[in-house]
Amino acid sequence: MRVLLPDGVNAASDPILEILKKYRTIAVVGLSSNPARASYEVTQYMQRAEYKTVPVNPNETEVLGEKSYARLEDVPEKIEIVNVFRRSEDVPPVVEGAIKIGARVLWMQLGIENAAAAERARAAGLIVVEDACVLVEHRRRAKQLG
Repeated sequence: MRVLLPDGVNAASDPILEILKKYRTIAVVGLSSNPARASYEVTQYMQRAEYKTVPVNPNETEVLGEKSYARLEDVPEKIEIVNVFRRSEDVPPVVEGAIKIGARVLWMQLGIENAAAAERARAAGLIVVEDACVLVEHRRRAKQLG
């Protein structure tokens, strides 16, 4: 796992805990309606933990009871965290969308890393998490999160 902070942001002792406390609306890019997929399991967990989730997948109309959107730019509500379930090479356009919508955090799931895209997001003011599962990180901090 790697966490990148934008210039001028002071590092908290646990930046992941701060993200999970402060931001509650998550766009899930690449969310599948297939319950066997990691994106489905992780998003279902985050819903149960009382986070608002918004599916972003042009191949879906609805996932886990939420309307799906083709692109981040199509989501009508404010998105704080963009959680990415796409291949590493597919991250750059997601970063551009996250910047356009004013997201605060770009979170690339386990196994997803793209140094150039991460630096682009960080330089644009987003907190970036690479190669980490939001479900795992939330469970690790469950006591602190209440």
